[in-house]
Amino acid sequence: MSDPLRSVVLIDGEQSGRERLAAMIRKEVGCVVFEAGTPAEGLEILAREDICVMVSGIFPGEKTGLQLHKEAFRINSQVVTIPCVPLGDRESAVEALNTGAFFYLNYPIDEREGVIAVARALYYYDLLIHREKRGAKVRKSDGFHGIIGTSGKMRSLFSLIERVAEDGISTVLIQGESGTGKELVARAIHAFSIRKGKNFVPVNCAAIPDELLESELFGHVKGSFTGATQNKMGRIQFADRGTLFLDEIGDMKPNLQAKLLRVLQEKEFDPVGQVQAIKVDARVIAATHRNLDQLVQEGSFREDLFYRLSVVPITIPPLRERKEDIPLLIEKFVQIYNRNRQLRLQGFEPAAMAALIDYPWPGNVRQLENLVQQMVVLHGGMTVRLVDLPEKLVSRSGEINSSAASAPVAGPEFVLGPAGVDFNSLVNDFETRLILQALEVTNGNKKEAARILNLKRTTLLEKLKKKGLQAH
Repeated sequence: MSDPLRSVVLIDGEQSGRERLAAMIRKEVGCVVFEAGTPAEGLEILAREDICVMVSGIFPGEKTGLQLHKEAFRINSQVVTIPCVPLGDRESAVEALNTGAFFYLNYPIDEREGVIAVARALYYYDLLIHREKRGAKVRKSDGFHGIIGTSGKMRSLFSLIERVAEDGISTVLIQGESGTGKELVARAIHAFSIRKGKNFVPVNCAAIPDELLESELFGHVKGSFTGATQNKMGRIQFADRGTLFLDEIGDMKPNLQAKLLRVLQEKEFDPVGQVQAIKVDARVIAATHRNLDQLVQEGSFREDLFYRLSVVPITIPPLRERKEDIPLLIEKFVQIYNRNRQLRLQGFEPAAMAALIDYPWPGNVRQLENLVQQMVVLHGGMTVRLVDLPEKLVSRSGEINSSAASAPVAGPEFVLGPAGVDFNSLVNDFETRLILQALEVTNGNKKEAARILNLKRTTLLEKLKKKGLQAH
């Protein structure tokens, strides 16, 4: 069984050739393949995803495969690159190898040679580079397929993802607030399923105009409407034997809901302008931040489609319900945005970290990531202090600290109502806050912090490690 965490980005402007090569790599090598049609898109994927191997084509008038190879190293020094060079251009081939490329391919790419080169590059990555990454601060045990978290709620989520992935057939409905990582969960389900060698096709139903979404999903035939100058394959067909991820499904219009229901029930669909149905076998994973039950009651979402989609419901907890994961997430984001910067962020002082843990994060993980990126840009080379944080974080921290100094533990924040509370989460949150305050008072001296907390130093160190606070 291949390692689902291994990933390749294929950058080539020639779509049909790129898609054929990507499909062959998925099938024969067994890894995740990201596709990019432009250099900018490819480099953005390289910066966002944990890419092992990059294959770059030639873009006349833009970046050549060799230039992309050099720029990739500035983004991720550990990526294994396979640039393309024009046939017969021996000088460029020699330069590619001399500047660190693992191998080079002649362009246009021979698909069989491309598959072999990628397989060898991944083997090289596993042997030499992956060993070094095992020593990274953020360990695989701290997360699951790119989703960071060690809290009880996240461990339960990871276990559910594994069980759902094994099924490989049932539709899945992922619910959660904006910014919680619904697409990451969908990608993890795909990567661990029997469909992992096929395409993962994401569609944001809210981002595509209503008049274009039908064509994007189902495709169309030439002449079916004004502007349809050629046949177009829909994303549903592109996801055949793979996974179709429909993000923000709650924004889909009723007429398209009916067509999607047919795909789920009959495993077939009609492209726009075509009367002959096309059979398709795609696992559908849908996601939304909206309350579909309420939309069904309002009549804007089909009840039968809702039940078809929610065979396996998954709810992602908001960040405020798993505060113990915040230090780990911050550590991961600091690593990402420190890459290739001369002035690297040195971390967060205990008081600043305490403020971040206390903040409710209405924008969830996405908001936290944006904040860390901002701190890396503004305070590179330094350690972030409480006064360096945005005012809304600082003011909230001041309110909490002042009330904590004068109020007993069972103050207003911990009032037990009829609905009950998550006892373990509250206790863990309070314990974390005490530890961070002790570190702040002692200026980071762990021995002294343990003394004022009446803990053994070894006990404090173990708690710091368990909570992911050892770097702070």
